[in-house]
Amino acid sequence: MLKSFVFRVSLTTGLILLGAVGLSAQDKKPEKPAEKPAVAHTKPAGNAGAHGPASPGKPAAGTTAPHSGASAGGTHTGPTTNGTATHTGTTTTRPAANGPSTAHSSVTANRPAAGANTNAGRPGSGSTVVHQPGSMGRPGGPVHNPAVRPASYGIAGRPAPLGSHQQQLRNGNALQRRPNGRISDVHDARRGMEIHNSLNGGRRVVVERPDHSRVFAERGRPGYIQRPYVYQGHDFARRSYYYHGHMYESYYRGYSYRGVVINVYAPVRYYPIGFYGWAYHPWRAPIVFAWGWGGAPWYGYYGGYFAPYPVYATPALWLTDYMISSELAAAYEAGRESAASSAPPPTANTAPALTPEVKQQIAVEVQSQIALENAEAQQTANHQDVDPASSGIARMLGDGHTHVFVAGGPLDVVDASGAECALTDGDVLQLVTPPPPDATSASLVVLASKGNSECAKSTTVTVALADLQDMQNHMRETIDRGMEELRQKQGSGGLPAAPPSAVAAPTTAPFAQIAPPPDPNDAKTIDQQMNAADQAEQEVTAQAGQEANTPAPAAGGTSASH
Repeated sequence: MLKSFVFRVSLTTGLILLGAVGLSAQDKKPEKPAEKPAVAHTKPAGNAGAHGPASPGKPAAGTTAPHSGASAGGTHTGPTTNGTATHTGTTTTRPAANGPSTAHSSVTANRPAAGANTNAGRPGSGSTVVHQPGSMGRPGGPVHNPAVRPASYGIAGRPAPLGSHQQQLRNGNALQRRPNGRISDVHDARRGMEIHNSLNGGRRVVVERPDHSRVFAERGRPGYIQRPYVYQGHDFARRSYYYHGHMYESYYRGYSYRGVVINVYAPVRYYPIGFYGWAYHPWRAPIVFAWGWGGAPWYGYYGGYFAPYPVYATPALWLTDYMISSELAAAYEAGRESAASSAPPPTANTAPALTPEVKQQIAVEVQSQIALENAEAQQTANHQDVDPASSGIARMLGDGHTHVFVAGGPLDVVDASGAECALTDGDVLQLVTPPPPDATSASLVVLASKGNSECAKSTTVTVALADLQDMQNHMRETIDRGMEELRQKQGSGGLPAAPPSAVAAPTTAPFAQIAPPPDPNDAKTIDQQMNAADQAEQEVTAQAGQEANTPAPAAGGTSASH
């Protein structure tokens, strides 16, 4: 059961002189022992000349308002992570052994049965599975069991739109069609493959292999191969991404949250405390920065959605524009390469749809994530475990504050009426009210979108928790890339110079040093799986047609749920 977070504030005195930071702390005695190791979300120490809060406003939960001098943030206790999800509402009647069944989704609020994985078919996800102990897919990990998929959730583990049609086929295969009859999802049990055809014409393929590694391929976007491993008794995974001949890596830690196994971003590179302080606090004076993408095709394409700030008073504002511009550039390139409009141009507006007010909310979240990573850096330096519940959405759903999420890729969701709509890179959503304790999805309000086929502004949509975690993961990864660019470009191009305490080289997290290495054939393997998806969809579709026209076996027959 998820416990509510308890925030406790520690008093810290700081001495700041020309960027050299000295810290001493005297902590209050906890009123109640934590059930898990407490995680201190320490606000980064300020740099010389730091002053009061600028335009980002008050940081999100887990941080304190920036001010001159070093101070410690609150300490909070992470929730327990072994909660069990329950299933309520309309369910699909299970067929007899090997018998086909069909289901028509008529409810969008139901939840998966306990232990059902709802994170299939997206980065950081696998096929719809039941997870035994071993959350990142190591031995004892995922076991395919399509029978646990409830009718109101699609075969990819997300809320299904009203009127969608699901077929559970013999041999464990499954097919899902949208209300208009088009195929949205395919499950090929023999290949361990999940295929999702998005509303905007994109395709995403995820394959869980017998060795519990995962292959992810997406039309026009980077693909990856994820390899699980164990470090000090904890589940980790290394993802090797491949795109246009380039390879980069990210790391994740797996844990069970509300009966769903999700992956939480684990930074591999930590900066000195002085750098986090410099990146957290306002600069001495606002700056003007030339981004250099004024003539880029994506910038003109999204001119009705996004405009950069004319000046930057804080690093958080700079990082906000860095993040949004990165998302929009990726979406434009993906649409161009896939020959499908995976990210439609925004509806014409007289002013950018992404308003300064929404961008300021994003900047507040950026500042909170910087404070979070600063705390994790200090824990890692002290050889302490970083609690994934504290780093991920478990904290955000339990701290009593609103939070903003930025879509890091195409995602199909369901609105309050049961209709399906699309989100794409750079769309902004807000979590206003946390979901019930046993829910495996959350309701968010769309603050900004690009119009046309996308979810309209102010629409309330249902997002699976694993997809929500992916949004936070992608946000942190992009912020990390932006902070590295800040570090490399500080003192040039209009950026202020960082203090001496901020420019030391980053350190590498120890869990990365034992990760399984990539294979030279990874990029080829990703391409092969994308090509194999065409044949898999054809075969499962043909099987669905045959079984729909074949009388069910006498012992089982076909069952349906509406």
